[in-house]
Amino acid sequence: MKKNAIVAQSGGPTPVINASLQGVIEGCLSYSEHIGNIYASWHGIEGVLLEELIDISSQPREEIELLRYTPAAGAIGTCRYKLKEEKQVEDFERIIEVFRAHNIGYFFYIGGNDSMDTAYKVSELAREKGLELVVTGVPKTIDNDVGDPEFKIIDHTPGYGSAARYWAYLIQNVNEENRGMSVSEPVAVLQAMGRKSGFITAASRLADPDRQIPLQLYMAETDHNLETLAENVNRELKRSGRCIVVVNEGFDVGALGEAHDGFGNIEYGASKTTAAQVVVNYLNEVGLKARGQATGQVPGVIQRSTSAYASRVDIDEAYQVGKKAVEIAIEEGTGWMATILRKPGSSYQVYFDKAPLEKVANSVRYLPDHWITEDGLDVTDDFIRYAQPLIGEGWPEIRIEKGLQRFARFNIEFIEKKLPAYIPVKFR
Repeated sequence: MKKNAIVAQSGGPTPVINASLQGVIEGCLSYSEHIGNIYASWHGIEGVLLEELIDISSQPREEIELLRYTPAAGAIGTCRYKLKEEKQVEDFERIIEVFRAHNIGYFFYIGGNDSMDTAYKVSELAREKGLELVVTGVPKTIDNDVGDPEFKIIDHTPGYGSAARYWAYLIQNVNEENRGMSVSEPVAVLQAMGRKSGFITAASRLADPDRQIPLQLYMAETDHNLETLAENVNRELKRSGRCIVVVNEGFDVGALGEAHDGFGNIEYGASKTTAAQVVVNYLNEVGLKARGQATGQVPGVIQRSTSAYASRVDIDEAYQVGKKAVEIAIEEGTGWMATILRKPGSSYQVYFDKAPLEKVANSVRYLPDHWITEDGLDVTDDFIRYAQPLIGEGWPEIRIEKGLQRFARFNIEFIEKKLPAYIPVKFR
């Protein structure tokens, strides 16, 4: 007997998250002998709790195909709703009830480490309740912080290649600005996302693999502080008269008046100040060894939601890992996350595999020490060799209509509800 499938997204989006969504949808369509209707949960697990399900099977084929080049999560929405077993028993019970009511046999969850924790908990609960449910995770995060230090669980996460490309191109352009304005604005400070993991900050070096730009990188993994940062910047100003500084949003500059998201992580974009602003203020207060002042920029969520900088390699891999998740669900059963691993050798090639959800759940991976230079201001050539292939060549094939980008737009009409209305625990 066929079972229906639900796909949902969770956490912060990426430029290629919808390519994975398309991969899942088309993967399900290719297993029509096992999977009946395909539903999308509106705004992640919240949509399951509220029984707000969209019938993907009835959406125009054109809109599904546009997902590949549609950034962020506007197509079906995402959320940051953390499920804790000891405090939200009712929520977990509700998820099972909704799945039973709609004959759900497959649940695909696209997300990062927190989301894989949710997927694992749902898989285990379904097993306990006797519900035949296959739960499969699909990795996603621009931070590249899912996995293990040895890169054996996953080589890189979908989304990271596009964020890396964004920063490579951004720094190229910032360098032109800094070259021109250095007599009055000699120091440009930028802040990259990534929390306490420095992969995105490190990707700035891809703009200049030959190290011609006066660029300093401050990853959260290093021991630098405001004092050493100022010393390093002034040393560079004496040498070249200008400096570009990229700080990890989690770089330790003291209290930021931190806000927190629904997963309990620091919401740097909602905090009272930023690492970049603290750095700018400090540099201007202690003084620069050059005329002018330091200025700061915080790109924020733009780096995870801009289609024009998406890596074609990243788009393709995000799509393929989504399709792989469906294959795993059908052939291997519940409790897995689809992964991307790199083949040995000098040329860049990947293959798609799987890892246990339990092993991935709540994992955090940091930029390895051996990829950071001894002075803590740059990354090594080994990092460049790792990251360079991920940003790809050429521009994504974004559809343009009347001079504007054409993104996927589903018909957001929920299927008929079969259960009484429910208020999620955290909404009360």
